[in-house]
Amino acid sequence: MTPIPSIDNHSLPPNLQSHESGGFEYIDSGEDHERPPILLLHGLLGNPEGWFDAASALVTNGYRAIVPNLKMDDLPRRQAHVQGLVDYVYEFTTFLGLDEMILVGNSLGGQIAVRYITCHPKHVAGLILSASSGIYETEVGHTTFRRNDREYIRVKAEKTFYDPAMVTEELLDRISDIATNRLRALRFVWLARSSMKDLVVDELGEVNVPAFLIWGSEDQITPPDVAHMFRELLPDAELRFIEKCGHAPMMERPKAFNQLMIEFLDCSFSKVTTPA
Repeated sequence: MTPIPSIDNHSLPPNLQSHESGGFEYIDSGEDHERPPILLLHGLLGNPEGWFDAASALVTNGYRAIVPNLKMDDLPRRQAHVQGLVDYVYEFTTFLGLDEMILVGNSLGGQIAVRYITCHPKHVAGLILSASSGIYETEVGHTTFRRNDREYIRVKAEKTFYDPAMVTEELLDRISDIATNRLRALRFVWLARSSMKDLVVDELGEVNVPAFLIWGSEDQITPPDVAHMFRELLPDAELRFIEKCGHAPMMERPKAFNQLMIEFLDCSFSKVTTPA
């Protein structure tokens, strides 16, 4: 799903609340618990709605869940790169007064999470990556992007999922809104170029917290061998695949994703764990 100017409260689960404060827009369950809060980061064509199911499941299982809207379609040119987004997340977590957290990131959100840990290691107790960028992504087609061709956009969007029915008309509307707006589209081009350039391969060995990798077995964008590379390069990582699932497991297979996520968290963070 693509970024939205405001969070859709009509689809917001009842155990989550939306906030606009300090120049930030975010979802927060708002209750502190014994274990570190969970910060969920969306990808380039993502938004907070993609994390609603996961965040609600976290709250049900006794965790504080926070989902910022990274507003990637509205970033200043000087901030439209991976490090700029890391700095944005740091400003956000400072605003909330979060001294320790567990980062969960999908796609570009995973790349941001890894870079955040290397920049601010004392603030992060654990890491969950799902279909993360930062090592490599496949070329989904080789032709020029036809941003005014809705059917072309549909075919491209379907590459994100195992089940093409996940590409709804609402999703196509949101992607088309970005594709047909030159300034918004340019921001995504800048971010995509930064994602491909500012890789995290050399930083993964510095991630000294428990890490869990949740991948779709049919991911066409960051395929399974990318997941295996993350597992090999991270010092302490476990990898699990979800069958019949593409690049956005938390959306396409939310029950399976949430079960794996909660099991890892309950096992690794039964109490507050501060990184060394």
